[in-house]
Amino acid sequence: MSERVAAHSGSLGGSVASATVPTWLTVLTGGIVVGGSFLFTTLLTDHDAMRGVNWWRLALPTPAGLRRAVVPLVRALSVGVLLVVLATGFVGPREGVRNFALLLVWVGWWAGYTATTYLVGDTWSALNPWRAPLAAVRWVRERGDDGGDDSGDDSGGDADRRDDSLVGGASLPTSWGVWPAVAGLLALVWLEVVSPVGENPRLLAGVVLAYTLATVAGSLLVGTAWFERVDPVSRVFAAYGRVAPLRRDADGSLSVRLPGTALTEDPLPERPGEVAFVVALLWVTTYDGLVATPTWAAAVQPLVEAGVPALAVYAVVLLAGFALFLAVYRLAARRVRETADTYVTARAIERWFAPALLPIAAGYHLAHFLGYFLGLAPALAAVATSPFAPPASPLALVLPGWFGSVKLLFVLGGHVLAIWVAHSLAFELFPGVLAAIRSQYPSVVVMVFYTMTSLWVITQPYAPPPYV
Repeated sequence: MSERVAAHSGSLGGSVASATVPTWLTVLTGGIVVGGSFLFTTLLTDHDAMRGVNWWRLALPTPAGLRRAVVPLVRALSVGVLLVVLATGFVGPREGVRNFALLLVWVGWWAGYTATTYLVGDTWSALNPWRAPLAAVRWVRERGDDGGDDSGDDSGGDADRRDDSLVGGASLPTSWGVWPAVAGLLALVWLEVVSPVGENPRLLAGVVLAYTLATVAGSLLVGTAWFERVDPVSRVFAAYGRVAPLRRDADGSLSVRLPGTALTEDPLPERPGEVAFVVALLWVTTYDGLVATPTWAAAVQPLVEAGVPALAVYAVVLLAGFALFLAVYRLAARRVRETADTYVTARAIERWFAPALLPIAAGYHLAHFLGYFLGLAPALAAVATSPFAPPASPLALVLPGWFGSVKLLFVLGGHVLAIWVAHSLAFELFPGVLAAIRSQYPSVVVMVFYTMTSLWVITQPYAPPPYV
């Protein structure tokens, strides 16, 4: 394997390595593995047995009031960390491997913490520092309304929804759905790719500050609908959390399930943009790796030399790739309707099967960022002990060559889990064995397409994104 060298220490792109086997063989093998997994699952037609696997759960002891006591403390700590990020970003060292803000945001948070949301469970609703002002306003108003009854928090459930009537007077148009979050996710990834926000701590601090002001203002204006429908970060963690084994049930208790099985029970809400956000989540990680390949550099060079602005090229490809991924998925949904010979609408089929894409996104994220996190975790730990006076030369790990093969397994594992989820969802939606199996033919073709695209990106050697 050829060793990957990050373009800059904080960049999201610093994680992909090329494999020792030929690219065509890796990509072809991945497609065969996914297709073979589908053939294996077609042998599993006992619906009750599948439900036994998907519905299994182990209840965990959950002391009454624990969440209510812990969430304010955890969130206060996260607010303190946010303030340190802003301070070290603006006045800390400019070197990437010595700046706490760069290391924490890219290594600790976006690479490391994000992985915990799909490997363990989503804790972002409790940690989210940008919820603190909304929670404070709600707490003050509730105490004024009921004479001091300090009930609940704003971290989930009915308490969250009450915030909309407690804060601000505006509301988001229903017709928008979650499209603002889709646009926000695409915009953030484009900014990460085309700007030095991954290596310039001053710029990063400015972006974090602007994001903080916009998020706090928006949440105070429209309540928790901001985090549910506009804030792309909250949406990303909530989506990834659906894959995790640790779940918070409707009654507030905790339980452990097999990874990904919760996806077979919770369909997407019937709101505009829900499917598009899942597809965007899958696409943006692919795009982030794509722009750091020699193929991309060779393709973009003649366009820029012909006079096309580089920023426009990056933006157009980002939007075009997203449109392509979404169009392929929607086409598959229409083909599912035809092969299953059902009266269920194509739009309903899109929403029903979209959760099966989340294990793919999670597997690719893990493959894309785990090596990056492991390599720079020692530097983050060293700098975190003294963020304003970090060591002169923090240590970083050099991962062994075989780690690139492990990344390929992460990608394939996500796709195999997606096959199981889609298989289970088909048996939940369509009556009869034959209709359920036939309905999966288009979905498998799409998953093979996504698999081969992801593996191709993973196997490419690193090339710094040109012209940015």
